[in-house]
Amino acid sequence: MELSITFTNQSLKYVQIYEEIKQAILSKRLQPHEQLPSKRTLAKTLDVSVHTIKEAYEQLLAEGYIYSKERSGYFIAPFEFEWEQQLKKQKHTTSHAIPATYDIKFDFNNGHVDKEAFPFSIWHKLLKKHFNMNSLTTSPWQGEDVLRKEIAHYVERSRGVICETSQVFVYSGTQSQLQALCHFFGTKIHVGLEEPGFKRVRATFQQCGLTTQAIPVDDLGITIPKKSIHMLYTTPAHQFPLGMVMAIERRAALLQWATSGATYIIEDDYDSEFRFKGLPIPSLAKMDQLQRVIYFGTFSKTLIPSLRISYMILPKSLVEDFVLFNQDQKSVVSKIDQLVLADFIAQGFFDKHLVKMRTIYRKKQQTLLTAINTHFSEEFQVIGEKSGLHIVVKLPTWLSEQQAIQLAQEVGINVYPCSTSYQQDSKDAMVILGYGGLSLGQIEEGIELLAAVWQSV
Repeated sequence: MELSITFTNQSLKYVQIYEEIKQAILSKRLQPHEQLPSKRTLAKTLDVSVHTIKEAYEQLLAEGYIYSKERSGYFIAPFEFEWEQQLKKQKHTTSHAIPATYDIKFDFNNGHVDKEAFPFSIWHKLLKKHFNMNSLTTSPWQGEDVLRKEIAHYVERSRGVICETSQVFVYSGTQSQLQALCHFFGTKIHVGLEEPGFKRVRATFQQCGLTTQAIPVDDLGITIPKKSIHMLYTTPAHQFPLGMVMAIERRAALLQWATSGATYIIEDDYDSEFRFKGLPIPSLAKMDQLQRVIYFGTFSKTLIPSLRISYMILPKSLVEDFVLFNQDQKSVVSKIDQLVLADFIAQGFFDKHLVKMRTIYRKKQQTLLTAINTHFSEEFQVIGEKSGLHIVVKLPTWLSEQQAIQLAQEVGINVYPCSTSYQQDSKDAMVILGYGGLSLGQIEEGIELLAAVWQSV
């Protein structure tokens, strides 16, 4: 038996093999009890891995299209005529791709951090201190005053942002903060988003019914919008996903544009603590001192993502109306976690932890870049390595994003698409490599495996 399959970029290869064999069975091109080629033989014929064939056969087996005989192989299962009738009824419906399942050893997820470096003993000690009868009630919806005060002190000494405790609001992540702003401003406003940019931010605005406009980025960061908008979301310290740091002249021009047009800028400083090249660049909020800038910060990168504590700092001009609008809301963050974090910051543990993590992540990034320079050809270009916990790799013209992701998964590695960050099509094929959650050895081994499989195409 010979199977000829022309692969496309529409779905994973094992799914295409599964679909082709299934259709051949249902259309009776393959007869009941007819033997399928061995996994190794078909892998060689189709120029794919044996693992890819195994995935396709196992799916067919699970759905009853084929059966196996010990030491004999796989055979076409007999089926009743009604199956053919069902096929005719459904021939115009779209079949959904079945998600691949791979044994992942190395996950280059940009949202992962170094869990082993987390100060568990200190955190546990503070947790025991605050786990009592007094902390079992809910917090004020704005957040615990003690934590808001510590956050205000922290952003002043670390980012030069001077604000009062009343301007700080504690939330459970960027999306919850955005939702609060959307409800406050209403659905009639127009929002500008970086292109490319955070897909979850785009989804949040759209789910809240706001009109969004894609604002392209260039080498200096987000460009100055040409159309009038009410609010602009940007990541100037480390643009996501491309990683450029917004130049000081662009920051000044952006603030001037916002002031003249009475536009608010949401500055998401999601990982500004980790800058590895050059001096720290002033935040928009510092330059503006919170007149037109709404400042976002988070503890997901500096501590652990599961803590789910972020904060938003509003201009004074918005605080009174925002508080009045949300007066019937409840806190979305655990009171105990807030009290523990406040103590953690107040006692100096947070600053010490940051110093430690900067050293750890700098070593990890250096290991990553060295491994890429060692194992990859110059056709693979690194983008956005000046700060943050991820880089972007621009792929050669002969390797597509989807191809790179599937090949990586086949050798037990997760890398992530850059295309999902675009509202429009990207000209270049790029993947995102986060390194925060991997050890130095895992980074080296993972990059070596990626180089071998990507450069053998």
